[in-house]
Amino acid sequence: MEEFEDFTQAQKLRNVRYDVRGPIAVEAARLERAGHRITKLNIGNMAPFGFDAPDAILVDMIKNLPTSQGYSESQGIYSARTAVAQYYQSRGMRDAEVSDVILGNGVSELITMVLQAMINPGDEVLIPAPDYPLWTGITTLCGGRAVHYICDEENHWWPDPEEVESKITDRTKALVLINPNNPTGAVYPREILEAMVDIARRHNLMLLSDEIYEKITFDDAEMINACTLADDVFTITFSGLSKTWRVAGFRSGWLYMSGPKHRAKNYIEGLNLMSNLRMCPNVPAQHAIQTALGGYQSVEEFIRPGGRIYEQRNVAHQLLSEIEGVDVHQADGALYLFPRLDPKIYPIQNDEAFVMELLRQQKILVSHGRAFNWIDDNHFRLVSLPPVEELEEAIAGIADFLASYRDAFARS
Repeated sequence: MEEFEDFTQAQKLRNVRYDVRGPIAVEAARLERAGHRITKLNIGNMAPFGFDAPDAILVDMIKNLPTSQGYSESQGIYSARTAVAQYYQSRGMRDAEVSDVILGNGVSELITMVLQAMINPGDEVLIPAPDYPLWTGITTLCGGRAVHYICDEENHWWPDPEEVESKITDRTKALVLINPNNPTGAVYPREILEAMVDIARRHNLMLLSDEIYEKITFDDAEMINACTLADDVFTITFSGLSKTWRVAGFRSGWLYMSGPKHRAKNYIEGLNLMSNLRMCPNVPAQHAIQTALGGYQSVEEFIRPGGRIYEQRNVAHQLLSEIEGVDVHQADGALYLFPRLDPKIYPIQNDEAFVMELLRQQKILVSHGRAFNWIDDNHFRLVSLPPVEELEEAIAGIADFLASYRDAFARS
């Protein structure tokens, strides 16, 4: 009988990584099947921690189910796109129109569409390090090159505009902002955003601003939509319902195009083609958008003093800071902390192996820093979504694990 070659994955996947859902998550699933209880501090999935969607959103979706059985327009239903356009009008973008808005199955799908419509082989995209790894993964999948600019841990995890500009070449097509930042929790001040916008302006770069956590900020941190500073820069802003309105599973996001759209006419035609190819976004979830943007913003209850997200962030930061050799900046936004382990105390050679061992010993699942395209093995990301009691127990487990790791190194 003739032997055939095995089926193999496409070579274009060779350098594509998404380790947040990679081998460590696979091992966690194996341990769960074996009967172990895993404390999951790896993904910002709010529903398992009791952050339920607002009732008004659920009611609207249910009410509209009978009329949601067919395809919608490829760019999304008119009422939802109108609500998004009006939202940006309320943020200062008075010229925002329905035609500037495309809805998607979460921001992730829209990032994929935007980059596919933009990148030719060898094109470069400036992406922060650390980053939300989808940006790097899809850039690579499209045949482009992700060029990482380093966010400065010693300066609130803000980017250094001079360092960003130094990495621009004649192949650079776009500059990505993630604000509030995942995984660091940084919220960029006006002067940083203005400097980044100016870089895009002077070098004719498309500005891509990922703002999915825009309403989750703490204390005096001010979230500024980058598009409001960039009326002469073609800008695509991404946001959606997953975090603020606690409906990650609904996959309901949007993009908003602003700036000199006449200079991007050909590109927008390509983006609309990408939208047509996927038929349309999930129709039932589109009906949640108008209600979400126009109604009471219940997230405020969670992010102010006394609110769950606010207090859990504080507890997680305090407990991590009390562990010897752990430094962690307090998050100004989003749902994460990105602690640093002192390499003189914890000489970690492979951060993925480190968090794998933490998982196996303590049954605590976190994400390693290199999963976010960070430059060293000394960081991990922790999600601060569990109730305070669970966070206290989990961080005590992390402290015990680090103590044993520290003692083993001291004896060697």
